[in-house]
Amino acid sequence: MADPSVPATSGASAQTSAPASVPALDRALIEEAAKKSALVWVRGPRGPERALWHVWHDGAVCLVGDGPAEQPLDALGLVDGATATVTARSKDKGGLLAVWPARVAELPPGGEEWRAAAAELAGKRLNAPDATTIAERWARECRVLRLEPAGALLQGPGSMPDGPRAAVPLPTPATTRRPVPAGLPRLLRRGRRGRTEG
Repeated sequence: MADPSVPATSGASAQTSAPASVPALDRALIEEAAKKSALVWVRGPRGPERALWHVWHDGAVCLVGDGPAEQPLDALGLVDGATATVTARSKDKGGLLAVWPARVAELPPGGEEWRAAAAELAGKRLNAPDATTIAERWARECRVLRLEPAGALLQGPGSMPDGPRAAVPLPTPATTRRPVPAGLPRLLRRGRRGRTEG
């Protein structure tokens, strides 16, 4: 196991790439939660918390976005050097499992770290119209980010908040479907009978 007093270096293994300020048990839970869930909820410096698909690679949550047909990252203020809060759920029960602070690092396109993260992301990208050339498109049009754990868990087993955690729905012009008028089914049945008899 890595010595937590040794600072992490770029390109290190998953166990040593997290900062020394992340306790070993927290780091293990963060890694397990992120590996098992296809989505994490991310709150950046601006914008509401948003569910984003990701992969866990080399000790960090890796994301791709901001290009056509990819998830929006800039709207959350996820830029190089920013901080974010990452939330993961339990795969078994679907409830909140862990919340941790993260530091955002943008990988320069074409670099070794970028290629490794892009390869992992490409393997998990569903329904891509250009699966064979997706990395080239990402290099031209998108950003690949690492959300590296940057401290102890903010919430986790034994430190969950009391009360409901349901988010207030965002304002929308959409409305709930209204009940079908009581006479409509009868009218439809008459119409069908009329067509068969005629």
